[in-house]
Amino acid sequence: MSVSLKPPAPEPPATLPEPQVRAMFDRIASIYDALNTVMTAGLHHRWRERAVALSGVGPGDRVLDVATGTGDLALVLARAVAPGGSVVAADFSERMLEVARAKVARRRPPAPIELRCANALALPFAAGEFAAATVGFGVRNFADLERGLAELARVVRPGGRVVILEITTPRRQPLAAALRLWFERVVPVLGRVAGERSAYSYLPRSVARFPPPERLAELMWQVGLRRIRWVQTGGGIVAIHLGEVPPASEAAR
Repeated sequence: MSVSLKPPAPEPPATLPEPQVRAMFDRIASIYDALNTVMTAGLHHRWRERAVALSGVGPGDRVLDVATGTGDLALVLARAVAPGGSVVAADFSERMLEVARAKVARRRPPAPIELRCANALALPFAAGEFAAATVGFGVRNFADLERGLAELARVVRPGGRVVILEITTPRRQPLAAALRLWFERVVPVLGRVAGERSAYSYLPRSVARFPPPERLAELMWQVGLRRIRWVQTGGGIVAIHLGEVPPASEAAR
């Protein structure tokens, strides 16, 4: 798909300040996996598999998963880079990482997964350190989306890909209306039943403020990624964006 090169308009502010988002994920860590499965009818696993397939990573690669949460995407990556590869899985919520550590210990993935507490807006990694960087359902929580995208691009070597899996708002009816009803009415009820009404009221707001696929592609271009494309799945409610880090000679074009 073609990407407009016009300068992006300023992004709206995050729904919540970063410390509040971190505290929210700390609170919901123990119920996060169960509610994800309920809210997506288990399809989130399939979407993660597809994102990893599109990342182009293979045996021996070192890859980064940002906003890893409880580690589901990192576990899929570990299968893709084995043997000989490794995964670094980073998140700013210590409680989410605790759940991820227990999950990794149980699953015993075929490639090592290093879990790190790190902020997506200031990644503690060298430029070009990874063959690819992924984010699954996390970029909409970045306090500064463009800065977070720039960090993802920075840590990936030339020729590597940045892959973003995220909920998006479908445009076609009746799916758009059905999704709005689900997020605005049903999801907060699920959160209330689970004892986390505020967290799961935040979810529909974070989806509503997130840019549409074309806009996210523009922002990826602005931070230097090239060969940007995306696919939509789940009836259009999920988008997977790919962008490649170009050689230095091509980046300025």
